[in-house]
Amino acid sequence: MAFNRVKQWTTFTRVWYLFDAKWQDPIISGRVLSRYLLGKNKPIYSVGSDCGDYVVVINSKDIALKDDLWRTYRFFHHTGYAKGATYTPAWEYHENDPTRIIKNCTKNAMPPKIYRNSLLSRLIVFPDNKIPKDIIKNITDQIEPSMIPPKRLTEFTEEEIRNFPRLFEWPKEFVIDDLKSDQNPTVKII
Repeated sequence: MAFNRVKQWTTFTRVWYLFDAKWQDPIISGRVLSRYLLGKNKPIYSVGSDCGDYVVVINSKDIALKDDLWRTYRFFHHTGYAKGATYTPAWEYHENDPTRIIKNCTKNAMPPKIYRNSLLSRLIVFPDNKIPKDIIKNITDQIEPSMIPPKRLTEFTEEEIRNFPRLFEWPKEFVIDDLKSDQNPTVKII
């Protein structure tokens, strides 16, 4: 009997989720985050109920847009006055405030209801991975990233690089190994 009561409490409580936005597409991430903010991940969800959870997003300055969307994607804003429409490119929008694109894409993924702004107040976005301690102690779960981040060349071991399949081998006289030389100031391996 008591176990059922605990299950009911855990269903109705607001859970704090952590989402790492590093190398994630903000448009796809916005759809995922809006599900948790609306409470669609819970069995008690209904359209009018306010059962959404808190979502903490870290590393929002390291998001990745597809193709050339940094240049072509534009965010719309209107002041409310005549001729007050402005279209800001994504790169400029991100340069001014690295947390804004995640917030805007999540807002666009939500249904246009009156309570959308109150749901967005539960979205807490940080540009890097530094989170205050009072927020860290509330986080209980993590949201899976929608895209697997790619592995950098510096993260591979020497054996993995050697065993990587090659289309052909260059002759030794054509190979210039700039990565191993100390004289080249432009290439630095950390």
